Amino acid sequence: MEEMLKLVGNYGFPMVIALYVLIRLEPAIKGLQKTITILTIVVAKSNNVDYEEARKFVGSGGDY
Repeated sequence: MEEMLKLVGNYGFPMVIALYVLIRLEPAIKGLQKTITILTIVVAKSNNVDYEEARKFVGSGGDY
């Protein structure tokens, strides 16, 4: 039991902080993903590349 308390004491705080940071950064990461998708489409159109072909490079994030 004492070992478990030491483990929670040593690793509990960093885990809580890591989860907090991941939750706070999720909207920013999703926003960056949308921006990258839009930029890929713009670059593809400016270089006369088919939209569907450019979407293959982006993956499933191209729902525009």
